[in-house]
Amino acid sequence: MNIAVSTAAEGLSMRPQVQWRVRWESELCLTDHVELSEFFRKSYGPTGAFNAQPFQNNRSWAGARPEVRAIGYDARGIAAHIGLLRRFIKVGEVDLLVGELGLYAVRPDLEGLGITHSMRVMYPVLHELGVPFGFGTVRPALEKHITRLLGRQGLATLIHGIRLRSTLPDVYLNLSTTRIDDALVLVLPIARSIGEWPTGATIDRNGPEL
Repeated sequence: MNIAVSTAAEGLSMRPQVQWRVRWESELCLTDHVELSEFFRKSYGPTGAFNAQPFQNNRSWAGARPEVRAIGYDARGIAAHIGLLRRFIKVGEVDLLVGELGLYAVRPDLEGLGITHSMRVMYPVLHELGVPFGFGTVRPALEKHITRLLGRQGLATLIHGIRLRSTLPDVYLNLSTTRIDDALVLVLPIARSIGEWPTGATIDRNGPEL
């Protein structure tokens, strides 16, 4: 069954023909993973073959595995996706529980379906889970878009100048086990205000990126 708060979210559509379903990871069957794997390969493939590689062999995640997914469907199948994972990150020296948002994708023929729509679908889920903050990273190219649709309404804040450390999802003998990115961090105040977000120029995921 779907998460309890998904009654409204399940019927929410970015456009009339796209319907969202919010599902726990344990609710997905083999067919779901096969369909999601194909969807991710087609969505990430145009950005480079390396980006589609994690989704080979019917794998429907790239780094960390999500615990909740919002999946948009239309008449052609899966249209869009965003995942959520509760985890403790370290902001500066402060351990902090967040709901990390990631694994965002949209089918190539539906480029107009923005990331902000899928984040809105996840808002009731974040509130139901009771996490202090939603957390994610976004590409610099999306900064103005996110600010216009979420920032000006007080739903999210973008933080610049953060060094973010993540582990690699797999171990390679010729590579470091971690990587550090200069990240544009997205924070969604849920159970606490944005003023309570810890100060710090570094964030440690203590795990792979969602």
